[in-house]
Amino acid sequence: MTERKAFYAGSFDPLTNGHLDVLKAALAVADTILVGVGIQASKQPVFSLEDRMALIERSVADELGLDAGRIAVVSFEGLLVDASRRHGATIMIRGLRDGTDLDYEMQMAGMNETMAPELQTVFLPASPSVRTITATLVRQIAAMGGDVTPFVPAVVAEALRGKFQA
Repeated sequence: MTERKAFYAGSFDPLTNGHLDVLKAALAVADTILVGVGIQASKQPVFSLEDRMALIERSVADELGLDAGRIAVVSFEGLLVDASRRHGATIMIRGLRDGTDLDYEMQMAGMNETMAPELQTVFLPASPSVRTITATLVRQIAAMGGDVTPFVPAVVAEALRGKFQA
């Protein structure tokens, strides 16, 4: 049987419990998951690429136990379909929080299918308990000194405190 390899892309600035929720669900769909941390020159992230990758690796190790060995963290620039192909993935994982996400992701899936018909987009709904979490809101709460521990893994909360302490 052929290994099912999936690519789960995002900026992960920072990784949230919502991202982890989708990642856990993706483990039921694929044998191996590549978490692709996107590089966008137009964005100034709070965490460097290296820090984002390290926080994902530490969070996965802390939260997923033995399944952590099925996950690899990579960086990529450019189109998701190109990165997926380069890494040998046949599945692209996309998380959904609400109908707005679905509308946007359906457009993306259609464009991706035209560019790379051999890749399958799989939508995974976030669990109700994490649907409201966004990395943008987490960054805003952390920047204002709020408690982000309900929204992110412990290592990410610690890293955010370090970034935003006065």
